[in-house]
Amino acid sequence: MSKALDFFCSCCGDRHDGLPLSYGTEAPDYWKPGMEDPPHNVLSSDQCVIGGRAFFIRGLIEIPLVDADDVFTWNVWVSLSHQNFVRALEFWEIPGRESEPPYFGWLSTELPIYSPSTINLKTNLHTRPIGERPVIELEPTDHPLAVEQRTGITLDRARQIAEFLLHGRR
Repeated sequence: MSKALDFFCSCCGDRHDGLPLSYGTEAPDYWKPGMEDPPHNVLSSDQCVIGGRAFFIRGLIEIPLVDADDVFTWNVWVSLSHQNFVRALEFWEIPGRESEPPYFGWLSTELPIYSPSTINLKTNLHTRPIGERPVIELEPTDHPLAVEQRTGITLDRARQIAEFLLHGRR
């Protein structure tokens, strides 16, 4: 991490080494401790199935940084229909999978920095080459997360997000 991205925290006054530009969750919000019950419940680093009826894929919401040559990333989960989930898995290890049309889904990760809730925002999940996590495109609404994805954020906004996630305050 570049020393240029070190920052002094307005919440605690400490200097933090490196401004984190990526955050994520290990599971969709619907996954609860104790659900580890294959084959009806499965959680891997990329896919999740709950009760054999809810299907999720992990992907990235990429937000351009307008004042840096980088992107800010939310590593989140999207629910897909059974049909789209099966199709995505069918092509998961097939070269050229990035040519698949996007899969409609619902954002299934609560990002507490945003209001209103990010749960169930409409999305399109775009697969990328093997080894790369899919990219999630939000429906172009006036939700703050969708606006940030379209217009980008500043390093100062990334610092505000880091402070909130580190200290629970805006």
